[in-house]
Amino acid sequence: MGEKWNAAFTVILLSAVILIFTAADFAREDRTFSETENRVLASRPKFSAEALLKGSYTKDYETYVTDQFVGRDRWIDLKTRLELFFLKREIGGVYLGKDGYLLEQHLPERYSEETVEKKLVLLDKLVSDWNARVMLVPTADNILTDKMPANAPYFRQDTFLEQVRERVGSQHYVDVFSALEAHRDQEIYYRTDHHWTSLGAYYGYLAWAEAAGEQPWNYDTGAMKLASDDFQGTLQAKINTEWERESIYYFGETEEMPVKVTYDLRNTTDTLYEAGHLETKNKYGFFLDDNHALVEIETGNSTGKTLFVIKDSYANCLIPLLLPHYDRICLLDLRYYNGRLYPLLEQYAAGGDVLVLYNCIHFLEDFVYI
Repeated sequence: MGEKWNAAFTVILLSAVILIFTAADFAREDRTFSETENRVLASRPKFSAEALLKGSYTKDYETYVTDQFVGRDRWIDLKTRLELFFLKREIGGVYLGKDGYLLEQHLPERYSEETVEKKLVLLDKLVSDWNARVMLVPTADNILTDKMPANAPYFRQDTFLEQVRERVGSQHYVDVFSALEAHRDQEIYYRTDHHWTSLGAYYGYLAWAEAAGEQPWNYDTGAMKLASDDFQGTLQAKINTEWERESIYYFGETEEMPVKVTYDLRNTTDTLYEAGHLETKNKYGFFLDDNHALVEIETGNSTGKTLFVIKDSYANCLIPLLLPHYDRICLLDLRYYNGRLYPLLEQYAAGGDVLVLYNCIHFLEDFVYI
């Protein structure tokens, strides 16, 4: 009798907990954005018989419930703390590295020879048609290998980059890998974010200058300005638990260079840095106001040269360093642009330099054009 009563009590208790959480879910308004995870949350899908029959409604509703579950952030934090307690070395696609480094997991099987070849064909055509220069940046797991958990698998980007060099030719290739590897003992990547730091971007800038035959500007790495000392980036958001906060620095010299910046053909400003982002979770958005489809930068210089950059967010903290070299710099993020690439190049890049600037993983996952 006692065992039956205990079983019944357990069922009643669990049912009550589920009922309470379900009621709480219905009672509160849906959240549109998770500040903790720095992403847009799923909204309640619209019901239709067609969507139900196709299975998309059920799938979308499951995603919606997962995203909007009451207390979601606290549950994820608790789960992460338990996994840390049991010494897990990977959580949610993030390696827990040495010295407080979080490193994004890039498994080799995700990047097949077929995937690589498709991207190289697109890249080779662009380089051939527009005499473009290629600057693909390795991610932290490939440079900070000493911070990785023992025997953790990762996609070898040095091998991939040799394929890139062979395909496009050395005259079009910027060797960022060697530049970063030579400074791997410095703060060239964030500990909690997937981006390189301004110092890492500076070493990338020097590699670009050497490849392009440009005299690099005399930026002072010892006098960089502090933007924030309260930064926790995208990788901390993925594991969603408190981590050591770190600093964002930038080169103050670039603030003194006059610019006119136009975002997406409508919003104009006189700075490359948007301080409002420093009050949000997405503090890296300080550089170039986060991500936009098209950005036009007029420098007021008289070099007679222009630059068109096809890029991802890795470019955002490097672009300011290029200001002294060009009269105008145009930036295109293909992830946010739905039009055809070549007509845009004909409008903005004719007679100028073209640069493809991505991290290696974003290039393999996102680089596509029509």
